[in-house]
Amino acid sequence: MFSDNKKPRPMNEFGGQPNRIEKNTKIKGDITSEADFRIDGKLEGNVKTSGKVVIGKDGYINGKVECVNADIEGKFNGELNVKDLLSLKASAIIEGTVSVAKLAVEPGATFNAACTMGKGVSTGTSSSSATPKLESTKSNEPAKAS
Repeated sequence: MFSDNKKPRPMNEFGGQPNRIEKNTKIKGDITSEADFRIDGKLEGNVKTSGKVVIGKDGYINGKVECVNADIEGKFNGELNVKDLLSLKASAIIEGTVSVAKLAVEPGATFNAACTMGKGVSTGTSSSSATPKLESTKSNEPAKAS
């Protein structure tokens, strides 16, 4: 019924436990991680992870973030590269440049950023030739792709 030969559980493929920067903590520097990351404090620097980045309501990042998914309730200023879904909560304030595959924005969020979207979005430079040119036929009609 019970066994004495307990085997250690394998860690998750992407690094195990999530990392956390607590409120009232300030960090200057670059962070690289395989696991998820939650920031409730202040970070001046870059974050690169193969997991999810969460910026809590009191959190702030000034720098570059590269991740798979991101949930933002706090403030972000800089370059944000999200390979899949970026979710902005009502209290979020985003400034800078954003590159994302999917974007979800709650009413009330502040999004003052140059944004590139699409499934084929790379985390480097993007090509503007794939973007259709929009023309407005009349001032009260929606723009049409040409």
